[in-house]
Amino acid sequence: MPPKFAGLALGVLLPIAAAAQRPTNAADVRRILFTLADDSMGGRMTGSPGEAKAARFIAAEMQRIGLKPLGDSGYFQRVPIAAVPLTQPSRGGRTERLALLKSFADRGTFAVERRRPSVNVVGVLEGRDPVLKDEIVLVDAHFDHIGVGRAINGDSIYNGADDDASGVTAVLEIARQFAGGPAPKRSVLFVTTTGEEAGLLGTRWFIDHPPMPLTQFVANLEIEMIGRPDSLAGGVGKAWLTGYERSTMGEQLAKAGIPIVADRRPEQRFFERSDNIAFARRGVVAHTLSTYNLHADYHQPSDDAAHVDLEHMAAVINAGARAVRGLADGPKPEWKPGGQPGAPAPRP
Repeated sequence: MPPKFAGLALGVLLPIAAAAQRPTNAADVRRILFTLADDSMGGRMTGSPGEAKAARFIAAEMQRIGLKPLGDSGYFQRVPIAAVPLTQPSRGGRTERLALLKSFADRGTFAVERRRPSVNVVGVLEGRDPVLKDEIVLVDAHFDHIGVGRAINGDSIYNGADDDASGVTAVLEIARQFAGGPAPKRSVLFVTTTGEEAGLLGTRWFIDHPPMPLTQFVANLEIEMIGRPDSLAGGVGKAWLTGYERSTMGEQLAKAGIPIVADRRPEQRFFERSDNIAFARRGVVAHTLSTYNLHADYHQPSDDAAHVDLEHMAAVINAGARAVRGLADGPKPEWKPGGQPGAPAPRP
């Protein structure tokens, strides 16, 4: 176990009582999001002390909620990452890139200062149906961001409040709502992944080392950038689904009256720009829920908690919880003809 994650003292935290099935409110959002997007997290760069601090916070929340840990070290699924020197600095001035390695033995061949201890955080709420409990609905978000960089207006910490502390907040709040209400028929797996900004590193490791076979995964709802309303989705409390036309998921949710519409910006190719694409290419019906409105703070220090609309986020999280309930208790979504994306080209 990497020293940074050894001996984590999460404390003895009691599961939240049944009253926690109440809907999410702005105070719930503030408590989690402001912690994850705080300057003390240092922008949550993959493999950094700030990201490790965020991982500990998320794991403590999962324990508090009462999720069952499914990592290889409690709630943590360790991910072998190393920093590889670049032959020339990138346009942003970086002199190294983060690489996902094939094994921890491979990571051991790198000098200690180039190893980047990092984890996914994984918890599950087991289903109640004797047959359907072996089917998995995955609810996930990435908790990394891009760290500390070039100062703009005196601020060098890229907090990533919208991208994607907002999604992580949703994952934890949906888990809290589920843990406080009736158990779902299918099991619901709650995951926050590392290394999305560096090339879906945590998700790629998770897919190759899943806690249960991917053949049991029937749906994936990724949640990314829900911190601000999008007028094209209908404004406050409304969200859109990437790749809506590719499967029956969006129509299934709309039929249930959940305020989620099709992505109005298909030219941005958002379906292919988040962790859901890696699951979709493996056959899982996987989409991303978002309200990203192309704001100018994307990947800037100004993507901070002060710019988040807490009431909007709470409403979207409550809609997301209803969506996950439908996926966990209702019919399985299916790909439409030609909707599933093809397998990616092999990586070198």
